[in-house]
Amino acid sequence: MMAGSCARTEILVGKLGLSQLAESHVLIAGLGGVGGACAESLCRAGVGELTLVDFDMVAKTDLNRQLIALHSTLGKSKVEVLSKRLRDINPDTIINEKNIFIDRQEAEEIAKDDDLTFIADCIDAIAYKTVLIDACNRSGMPIISSMGAGGRLDPAKVEISRMDKTENCALAREIRKQLRSIKCSLKFPVVHSTENQIKALPHESVNKTEFDPAGRPRAVNGAISYMPNIFGLMMAGHIIQTILKS
Repeated sequence: MMAGSCARTEILVGKLGLSQLAESHVLIAGLGGVGGACAESLCRAGVGELTLVDFDMVAKTDLNRQLIALHSTLGKSKVEVLSKRLRDINPDTIINEKNIFIDRQEAEEIAKDDDLTFIADCIDAIAYKTVLIDACNRSGMPIISSMGAGGRLDPAKVEISRMDKTENCALAREIRKQLRSIKCSLKFPVVHSTENQIKALPHESVNKTEFDPAGRPRAVNGAISYMPNIFGLMMAGHIIQTILKS
């Protein structure tokens, strides 16, 4: 990290801690509100290498909660926009850009990458969260996963627990069901909210717009500016503390 920019961090973690962070490599899968905040916090803390994975573009519906969502970035690749932002924060951080969709094959390759220290799962889609978690479980790759930040307002109800200990999270329940069906361990950390979820809109078609691709019908959760970012910051905090304890 550039001289002076790590002084406040060094007070907390010492020179050894800075070295541990600088030698670490974290992959962030999904660069929305959760993933963007997680990646930026890791970058500012001095993590030496970050791999950013997403296939999506910045959309108007992202403006209320995502760090990278600005009118000037609408329609641009999330990987490209976040990479540029992080390099401006800390030019010494190595940023790897992967503008890809994480399917089973990609998940298997990621989980077996010996160069990685940790994975932050910030993916929205249940099927692809499941394949990444399962691949990491089988390979022994450390992972923390974000559960549902939508439909919540109370920041005091956000916590980190094991996957098998979550409360009041429909997304976590569904992912547990999927993981149990393939006999995947549930003993990994997740960020989740214990707040009762505010009901989503009914399932509706997602029509193509100037900046948003069309999609299959789905329920749309409400989202507030701070909640996904809190999830992302807590994920970064867990990753950093785990690295420092290693």
